[in-house]
Amino acid sequence: MEREHLIHTIAPVFDRHSKVLLLGTFPSPKSRETGFYYGHPRNRFWQVLADVCACPLPVSKEEKIQMLLTHHIALWDVLRSCSITGADDSSIREPAANPVHLLLRQAPVKAVFTTGGKAAALYQKYCYPQTGVQAFLLPSTSPANCRVSYDALKQAYTAILPYLK
Repeated sequence: MEREHLIHTIAPVFDRHSKVLLLGTFPSPKSRETGFYYGHPRNRFWQVLADVCACPLPVSKEEKIQMLLTHHIALWDVLRSCSITGADDSSIREPAANPVHLLLRQAPVKAVFTTGGKAAALYQKYCYPQTGVQAFLLPSTSPANCRVSYDALKQAYTAILPYLK
């Protein structure tokens, strides 16, 4: 598989009530194909978030957006463009960050969380200097991160709950 230079085309999800910002790295091929975040059917993100928020699993893009906004969760990715091979975060080259600091000016976000180690490292290097807001690391919900059990993911993601109150 060849590395492609890609531009992020999925809009961030947030509103003036968003209290937590979850940041991934960059949309996977499946997410780009479906036009929304965490689009791979085996990615555990939506199930984990639904369980943590004690609500039904959202299926459609509209239901996912509604769940996020109802629970005051903003969702975006650290990168606006990069060269990447498939969904392999370790292959990322030429990263350019999204203007996360501008989103933080528009929403009363109390805490920023990254969904994986690569997102955390990229946030720290490219976004933190503009935001001044430290991000908390959550484990990746990717099917490639099979060493982390579903129960461990769910437990880790409960870290967002105190900020949603």
